[in-house]
Amino acid sequence: MDRMDFTPNPDHQAIRDGVRQVCSDFPDEYWAEKDAAHEFPWDFYQALADGGWVGIATPQEFGGGGQGITEASIMLEEIAASGAAMNGCSAVHLSIFGMEPVRKYGTPALAAEVLPRVASGELHVAFGVTEPDAGTDTTQITTRAIRDGDEYEITGAKVWTTKAPHCAMCLLLVRTTPIEETASRTDGMSLFLVDLQDPAVDITPISKVGRNAVVSCEVRYDRLRVPASRRIGEEGKGFTYLLDGLNPERILIAAEALGIGRASIAKATAYANERVVFGRPIGKNQGIAFPLADAHMKLNAAELIIREASWRYDNGLACAEAANAAKYLAAEAGFFAADQAMQTHGGFGYASEYHVERYWREARLMKIAPVSQEMVLNFISSKVLGLPRSY
Repeated sequence: MDRMDFTPNPDHQAIRDGVRQVCSDFPDEYWAEKDAAHEFPWDFYQALADGGWVGIATPQEFGGGGQGITEASIMLEEIAASGAAMNGCSAVHLSIFGMEPVRKYGTPALAAEVLPRVASGELHVAFGVTEPDAGTDTTQITTRAIRDGDEYEITGAKVWTTKAPHCAMCLLLVRTTPIEETASRTDGMSLFLVDLQDPAVDITPISKVGRNAVVSCEVRYDRLRVPASRRIGEEGKGFTYLLDGLNPERILIAAEALGIGRASIAKATAYANERVVFGRPIGKNQGIAFPLADAHMKLNAAELIIREASWRYDNGLACAEAANAAKYLAAEAGFFAADQAMQTHGGFGYASEYHVERYWREARLMKIAPVSQEMVLNFISSKVLGLPRSY
């Protein structure tokens, strides 16, 4: 398609219907139990894998569905909107886009080894970029890989590595050249596909406020030996390769925020129609109705920029502005909807049995990850508006 078209797409509707069918077997109670128990949703993941959904955006030559980020974003929106929220999306999120650097820059042998197994759901993969002392400033990472013959030796630490205990491999960004020896601070970083379940790797879960069915971890690498054949592309160009995954990630996160917002509004409007106080449904009160209407419109507006961003990405057009704007606006709209759902439920919003508190906790995450709202504003103000860089 060479232009955006808002005519209903039967293929997209078929994706929505198919994902809703899978998710119908996993109600809110299932997700509340998994979250409380800190237990990975294996049966949900397997249901998606059996249906071919995990590989939706993997090229057909590697056993995937060959669809675009648009179709993947619709899938993740529906997963979130089912009540699975971030616990459901994060179970499959990285498998959808995370191996794009391997496909584009890895050797044909490595791509053929890894991608079909990721697409089938057999191989779980993680992503290791953020470090305890570097945070958003990726150029300051200190995890180091030193060449030793046909291998590299990697030492350092990463934080917020999702699903690490369940993953056989991790796409890891490290420094192969110290920053003080590079012409540009983005030079000298390299990407490797490393084995996580190795004695040289120590994985420690991080206690956190939400999305507890899918663990986040600190991962320490102590002289991990990695074959040079597991390096992605050229040495020192890893940061450039990493950028190929950032825009689709922002688009998919935006779709997940949209889905949580949809789930929140559905719960809130149902409750507002049923809950009777002072002899009338509380939905009759404009103090309840108007914020929900406002939230609904904010979600619809966010959806438009998500669709533009994914359309631009799938058509090979510049999409950084749209992808960042989609992530920012959807995160704001999704959390606003979840917060209004909490307010609509009053005291019961704080009770776990109504589930909106779980939506609220998980919607808050998207204002921080994978990039903070402030860093999006930095990008728009400096890269789009041309204002002086502030950092």
